[in-house]
Amino acid sequence: MNTPFDEDPVVPRRPGLLARFRASFLTGLVVIAPVGLTVWLIWTLIGWVDGVVLPLVPYEFNPERYIGINLRGVGVIFFLVFTVIVGWIAKGLIGKSLIRFAESLVDRMPVVRSIYSGVKQIAETIFAQTERSFEKACLIQYPRKGIWAIGFISTSAKGEISRRAETGGQLMSIFLPTTPNPTSGFLLFVPKEDVIELDMTVEDAAKLVISAGLVYPGSKKSPDDADTADKDD
Repeated sequence: MNTPFDEDPVVPRRPGLLARFRASFLTGLVVIAPVGLTVWLIWTLIGWVDGVVLPLVPYEFNPERYIGINLRGVGVIFFLVFTVIVGWIAKGLIGKSLIRFAESLVDRMPVVRSIYSGVKQIAETIFAQTERSFEKACLIQYPRKGIWAIGFISTSAKGEISRRAETGGQLMSIFLPTTPNPTSGFLLFVPKEDVIELDMTVEDAAKLVISAGLVYPGSKKSPDDADTADKDD
């Protein structure tokens, strides 16, 4: 039996209808927004390619002439077929001769030469199948000791960079990306002993950089982590 001095039991209050509606709306928005944005970007990109390519296609080959409607994505198909044909020709002897002749003409144009060489290097780095991508993600101390940053291991430093650097050990080429745009960053040459390789994949490290530290990958526990956990227990 309760006395007058007993406190009333605290009964947890259920969230109201408006609060539950708001929570459900935010949850649905989190699910829909990435899907909708992805579909919108792809749809917009396809429309942009169609707008650039279709005006260059002769009207006799345009499907709109025969079916009466403009199908989105036809320009993308024409672009893919044209790119494959150009690549197939470029691999042959005639194609290589034409490319060398065209590049010799470009080399005689001061401004065009600089633009062409820069665009060509970027394209070869991104699209060439023979080029190596980043090997692993790593941790380095930057911009000073005690502050850690995520980088991507590119290659070991070679040539004049390796010879002239005032270090007794091997140098690693590290790309340090910026947040939230990882396509820009800094090229650093760091002594190998100062580079800590991470278990996470390059893709997971890129997600961590893009999200500004909000999305952490589920990395595997290292033996040091296991020992630390045992000591805590």
